[in-house]
Amino acid sequence: MVTVLFNAFSFLQKRLKEQNRPYTDVPIQLADESTVADLVVAVGLQIADVEAVLINGSVQPFDRTLNDGDRVALIPPGTPGPYRVLLGMVGGEKGR
Repeated sequence: MVTVLFNAFSFLQKRLKEQNRPYTDVPIQLADESTVADLVVAVGLQIADVEAVLINGSVQPFDRTLNDGDRVALIPPGTPGPYRVLLGMVGGEKGR
């Protein structure tokens, strides 16, 4: 088992609140070799609900395997423009 610390942002918080699910600094236990995609499903969301995933402060793909102690943040589509570049969701003028 691995335990990660999960946070959701923006409208993802609202969606999880409607489901009576926690969304801030939530320890989540998952099976070894679980991926970001597994976490998204485990917290009650769909992959389409999430545009970017930050793990320990860096944007990572959905197929990344999670490690014990990882800090995971889910970012929804629609994050304001400048933050998309700062977070590494796009590479400025060149895109991803």
